[in-house]
Amino acid sequence: MARDRIFKRPGRRGGAALIALACGLAACAPAAPARHPDPAHPTIVSLNPCLDAILVEVAPPAQVLALSHYSRDPSSSSVPASVAARYGVTGGTAEEVIAARPELVLASIYLPQPTRAALERAGLRVATFGSPTTVAESLAQVRAVARLAGRGAEGEALARRIAAPATRGGERIDTLLWQPGEIVAGENTLIAELLRAEGFASHAAARGMRQADGVSLESVLADPPRLLLVAGDAPGQRHPLLEGRTGAMQIARLDPSLIYCGGPTIPRARARLRQIRAAVERAS
Repeated sequence: MARDRIFKRPGRRGGAALIALACGLAACAPAAPARHPDPAHPTIVSLNPCLDAILVEVAPPAQVLALSHYSRDPSSSSVPASVAARYGVTGGTAEEVIAARPELVLASIYLPQPTRAALERAGLRVATFGSPTTVAESLAQVRAVARLAGRGAEGEALARRIAAPATRGGERIDTLLWQPGEIVAGENTLIAELLRAEGFASHAAARGMRQADGVSLESVLADPPRLLLVAGDAPGQRHPLLEGRTGAMQIARLDPSLIYCGGPTIPRARARLRQIRAAVERAS
């Protein structure tokens, strides 16, 4: 009985009062901000962490409806956490992106075809990009992303920060870059170009190793480079033997976020490599 009283349907007068109250509350609620189309500066969703890093440098948060979910993961993001927090994120599903109603979607060339087809059927423009393997390719990508966003001036400002300086002279330091998964970088990669430009010689290439070849802790200790750059967190890469310096081999840590993306990651990677080189030279 009590239950019936609680859920008793209101009479005609009570129903009218409830409707009026609801309408009044709706009138008081803040309206969702209207989106004003700006053809020169399209709204954007990014589905790729490397494109995220470029986008936050050239476009304001109001223009970027969402970054990829990788931007909130320190292990995969090339965007500082404090910067990523200013932007929304998406898990990357077609449903989420379509619901955000961007005018432009930036994605990797590996975007699944069904996802791309769904986005395009919904009337969204999709632009895809590969992973640059040289500084020149990264500069071209930065300018292309900035141009699509209608932020050419900002893109040029970022390009000036990225533009490669003259190759460093002097002795080259025999260096092994030990990446996540205990593998090495190939010579036709962006990080390899940056290492060469900063005066580091590839220990892996000198021994005939190719991209993604595995290197165990035992092999590192048996044939040590002058400098071991540890950019991973595998058990061998965290071994106590690698604390500080092992014999003639010096050891330094390199944040994995500096390895894979171009764009604004390049100046940060250069700065870190110069810091490491200076420390090696002081210790020699």
